[in-house]
Amino acid sequence: MTLLRDMCYPTPRELGLAAHALADEHPDEVRLRQAGTSRAGQPLWVLSVTATGGAPRGAERSVLVVAGAHANEPVGGATALSLARRLLDDPTPRAGCGWHFLLCADPDGANLHRTPLPYSLLDYHRNFFRPPGPEQPEWAPSLLPPDRLPPETLALTALIDELRPVLQVSLHATDLGGSWVQLTRDIPGLAEPFATSAADLRIPVENGASDAAGWPSPGPGIFVIPQPGSEAAGAFHPEDTRLSTWYHAHRYAGTTAIVEVPMWASDLVDDPTPHPDPRGALRMLAERLTSDAALVAGVRGGAHVPQDPRSSEDPAAAPLLRAVDWTLALIPQVAAAWTAGAPAEATAAYVASIDAFGRRLSLRAAAMLLRVLHAQEHPAAPGLDRLVTGWCEDFAARFGARWVPVATQVEHQSRTVLAAYDRLVAAGRPG
Repeated sequence: MTLLRDMCYPTPRELGLAAHALADEHPDEVRLRQAGTSRAGQPLWVLSVTATGGAPRGAERSVLVVAGAHANEPVGGATALSLARRLLDDPTPRAGCGWHFLLCADPDGANLHRTPLPYSLLDYHRNFFRPPGPEQPEWAPSLLPPDRLPPETLALTALIDELRPVLQVSLHATDLGGSWVQLTRDIPGLAEPFATSAADLRIPVENGASDAAGWPSPGPGIFVIPQPGSEAAGAFHPEDTRLSTWYHAHRYAGTTAIVEVPMWASDLVDDPTPHPDPRGALRMLAERLTSDAALVAGVRGGAHVPQDPRSSEDPAAAPLLRAVDWTLALIPQVAAAWTAGAPAEATAAYVASIDAFGRRLSLRAAAMLLRVLHAQEHPAAPGLDRLVTGWCEDFAARFGARWVPVATQVEHQSRTVLAAYDRLVAAGRPG
């Protein structure tokens, strides 16, 4: 399939307007409702496509697709709308099944990270925002006690309790790299259609994803989250993945698939050749990460910008600074994990994925701090601007970054979601 026309990433408001229009156009098959309200009072919209257009209980089984769980990964909303339209054009996947789309799990965060159509990594980072872990809807349960969970998380878990989905899909994206899928349970046969779609659309498969190092892999780019007690050597995670909302569907015998797609592609993450010295490489990358983070922390400390500046005219300053400080606090733990060791045998793709992960951590902290300093016309802003610009250019050059059109990102995610459902049905899991 050739995709000639690009599209922009929709805002939460644009997603709501498009969903309302779709529901008005197909009143017998499409239902739009509000599942909750964000911390800032924005609606959390759920779009449902069913055979009858009625309530979810009218279907034998349910699929829940979650978009916008990470503010800086905006493609999911566009994919959700595209999937809803596909289901209306081809009713086969919704025979006896209700499909439900949480259009944006974190609209507050999405409005702070604005990337209509970036033209470079620098353009992407100019308005970058990714909230700290405790403020991310999917991750909050792994980092906060139940009585402190944000309303977005409560709305998502209530939706899972209501729908009891046989399949939950969380749509994610990476700034630079390849595509991969994480599964809470194996979906037999998914690797083949996933690989076919990636090859057809010229998207590299991230076969050594740093997020899934050492995890069982039934096929390139497909990773199954290890069970408790497993000795699988995973990448460093400050969160307990099994406390996230991904596992909430397990209460109802459901399976969750996390579908990642890149904004910029790099063939380095698809290189299966053995790396000559992975342990040495990780020690070097840990040293670089520590050094880069120290530069950002130096600017943060020297700028004397308080955590919650009451005098600031920029309403985004407080959440941006919380995110900066959370990222900087995380980096020493990541560097220590890398220094402690790496697999004795690892691929070039794995080391490249770790390289990219380290670069983006420092870069994100610097970019969010720069937004605060720019808004305040702080004298430290020009120097930090040069640092962010240089890091973006080095990142793109090192990985040979090439832009993946939004329409292509949407197509690959859509194909993967439908393939996951088809293979789950073929395995006899649902209903």
